[in-house]
Amino acid sequence: MRVTVRGQIGHHLCAHVHKRIAWRSKPSFTHRSSVAIGRPSPSSSQTPDPGAARRSSRARGIPEATVARLPLYLRALTALSERSVPTVSSEELAAAAGVNSAKLRKDFSYLGSYGTRGVGYDVEYLVYQISRELGLTQDWPVVIVGIGNLGHALANYGGFASRGFRVAALLDADPHVVGSAAAGLPVRHMDELEEIVATQHVSIGVITTPPGAAQQVCDRLVEAGVTSILNFAPTVLTVPDGVDVRKVDLSIELQILAFHEQRKAGDEPAAGDSVLDRAPGPVRAAAAKLRRAAGGKAEQAKAAPAAPAAPAKGGPDDDLSAVMPA
Repeated sequence: MRVTVRGQIGHHLCAHVHKRIAWRSKPSFTHRSSVAIGRPSPSSSQTPDPGAARRSSRARGIPEATVARLPLYLRALTALSERSVPTVSSEELAAAAGVNSAKLRKDFSYLGSYGTRGVGYDVEYLVYQISRELGLTQDWPVVIVGIGNLGHALANYGGFASRGFRVAALLDADPHVVGSAAAGLPVRHMDELEEIVATQHVSIGVITTPPGAAQQVCDRLVEAGVTSILNFAPTVLTVPDGVDVRKVDLSIELQILAFHEQRKAGDEPAAGDSVLDRAPGPVRAAAAKLRRAAGGKAEQAKAAPAAPAAPAKGGPDDDLSAVMPA
């Protein structure tokens, strides 16, 4: 028998039942999301808050390790979306992102996304959900300081715009570089930094200067109001509390790869001259200096007179001599 309750009583009854049942949010989408991803509408007057996404993640207790993996998931999901794949299992997505499926499910639980048993995760919804968590649903103006070879390459990188980052200005202090163009943008002088940061609402700065100038540039960016810095200079930057720095050092990554290649080849770090002969000049020079220092100590040890043995407790004629350690 089916009972239908209509009118005001039915409305209150349904509200009472819903209030009593403990619901857990389990988003399940069987249709493609129509939520727009990207920049705010032109009518929006809200300026980007550089710490909004970060504060949101910390407030809800998302671990930093999970935040570091979110871009990997987003890249894999974006590739699936471009192929019009509607859903994906945790195993498939984990393999595409290079993590294990248990870790992926744990990471997504922090976002409140649990997928659907037997169906998996909705690709479009996850793209939006992770983009929102990372703060990529708004426009982020970026300044690049130091327009050498690397600065030119970054300025011409098309991945910035497609991921919500707009290069607002290119800056340099070299008068021979200022006035030139890269990626259709003029290279402006560092003296304009403060004005650019204020008028363009810049919160992210990219440093591609030589190491000797990186800290000075970093200080000026922070004083101008930049709160996030991506550092390509091979040096450690000192920043005050509230400023985040991410370091990209290609030489360190190559050195780590060299370590693993050495182990795979079976070479030991001190395997002899055959290994050092293939090392860079500074390494060979340092090894030669260590060998000379070790040889000098050995010669000094040979030339030094032997220390007299301490007399035995039983007297000088005792057959057992007491040898004291040096």
